[in-house]
Amino acid sequence: MVRLTVDLIAKKSNLKPRKEETLAQCLKKITHINFSDRNIDSIDDLSLCRNLSVLYLYDNRISQVSNLNYATNLTHLYLQNNCISCIENLSSLKKLEKLYLGGNYIAVVEGLEGLEELRELHVESQRLPLGEKLLFDPRTLRSLAKSLSTLNISNNNIDDIKDLEMLENLNHLIAVDNQLMHVKDLELLLKKLMKLWKMDLNGNPVCLKPKYRDKLILMSKSLVSKQDAFNSLYATGNFETIHHIVPVYYPQVGKPKVVFFSDVQRYLVHGNASSKCSQEDKTTITEDIGNLSLKESESLLTKNDIHEPHLLQNPKVKENLSEKKE
Repeated sequence: MVRLTVDLIAKKSNLKPRKEETLAQCLKKITHINFSDRNIDSIDDLSLCRNLSVLYLYDNRISQVSNLNYATNLTHLYLQNNCISCIENLSSLKKLEKLYLGGNYIAVVEGLEGLEELRELHVESQRLPLGEKLLFDPRTLRSLAKSLSTLNISNNNIDDIKDLEMLENLNHLIAVDNQLMHVKDLELLLKKLMKLWKMDLNGNPVCLKPKYRDKLILMSKSLVSKQDAFNSLYATGNFETIHHIVPVYYPQVGKPKVVFFSDVQRYLVHGNASSKCSQEDKTTITEDIGNLSLKESESLLTKNDIHEPHLLQNPKVKENLSEKKE
């Protein structure tokens, strides 16, 4: 059993107070603490670390969130893969922007009232009893309605997400590997979430429905298809504003077919294929993108791309584009 204390922080962080500086003064200057994977099972009074903004405590054995009332400057809290069964004692974290609670034992998303700055909430892969699903407290959802932009609820046996309709500023919903069955069940949600532009549903039964992706895009005023996005891109010539386009997934055997277009963007901006390029060139580039094989698409993926896409480089895309241009 290991308890996180200020003495442990000072020891492991090799804090060396300057001349005539006390340990308390030294601790007050700390902004980041990383005690991930240290067998931590509880959090002691850390009130001396008043300027703490980022706290990493993932991959530990913490069963209760406590003694964080002092951390009023905390913006990022990483508590994934612990033994937490209840979200509590976080109401004083008024500046918290990102909260990671994946891989715990949480059955109900609750206790987040008052966190008006929270932009990202990750509660994926809770270790729930067989047959149970993750639930949402309406009070917490109402509290997060104005601030929350990214929500990760993947792998939680969820079969209904209509309660999320009050999250009016949500623009990225990650609901991979759940039990969402019918396209029609998502219709009301999509009509309510006017800012939702990206939704990851891979691994749900709904993905097996014919043309489910096209139906979802028609239901929503904010989700856009890959082709529509590129048509708009070509029409305006505003290539620099789009970094990646990952629409609702097509059903695939194995990994989903996801293509990132940042290489095409860079080619168009820096490779003399700007808004002045011919319609023939634009059509050719679009065809090259559409003809990327599943194998090539999968080669673009890294472990974290589903959750936080990065700008990727694909030499094959560049080579094909250069040949067509010539």
